[in-house]
Amino acid sequence: MRLTREEFVTAIDGRLIVSCQAPAGHPLRDTEAIVRMALAAVRGGAVAIRCGGVGGAPDVAAVSAAVDVPVLGLTKDGTEGVYITPTVAAAHAVLDAGAAVVASDGTQRPRPDGSVFADIVRAVHDRGGLVLADVSTAAEGIAAVEAGADLVATTLSGYTANSPRRDGPDLDLVAALRKALPDEPIIAEGRYHTPDSVAAALASGATAVVVGTAITDPAWLTASFAAAASGRG
Repeated sequence: MRLTREEFVTAIDGRLIVSCQAPAGHPLRDTEAIVRMALAAVRGGAVAIRCGGVGGAPDVAAVSAAVDVPVLGLTKDGTEGVYITPTVAAAHAVLDAGAAVVASDGTQRPRPDGSVFADIVRAVHDRGGLVLADVSTAAEGIAAVEAGADLVATTLSGYTANSPRRDGPDLDLVAALRKALPDEPIIAEGRYHTPDSVAAALASGATAVVVGTAITDPAWLTASFAAAASGRG
């Protein structure tokens, strides 16, 4: 699916995006399971799906073929440094698999192939796709837009040396990005575990919100209920 930035933003504005991923070793780490997650999310009202991760291009291709909403695709290579769609080759693979948007680490940290974020942007734009920059600070978001990113997401808040870890979502970063980039699409992502937090992100200036674990991970959900049950005694 190919969309202009305006078409994509119109589709997601004020709405919910669901991240359908499962890490290696998880009971749901299976492409068919990811597709079923995505179908259930769309039935529930998701207007776009973020997927790929360790499942990479095969997950993106399967979900893109199954759902009738835009897909934000990515790969994950490791867990340290730049690992979200870290190379030009990875970006091409995600786009060729059917993603409307390629999500990539939008920071200025070194990449495995020696590229910089602007190279990812050019590679995707040359093939008619859009780029979502995952960042951890407002300064990174500004730099990503200057490099050509079509959208900016708070995905990496709490996961880089420049951004301290926090328990809940980074609403301050959403607000800071909106102030610094008043005309750019800002996607809130990272530790959005309740409907109230989604509403708070939109009130802070987010264009749309990505929710993953709290919707698509029954192991995490069960652990939350189990902890509440064990706390009774």
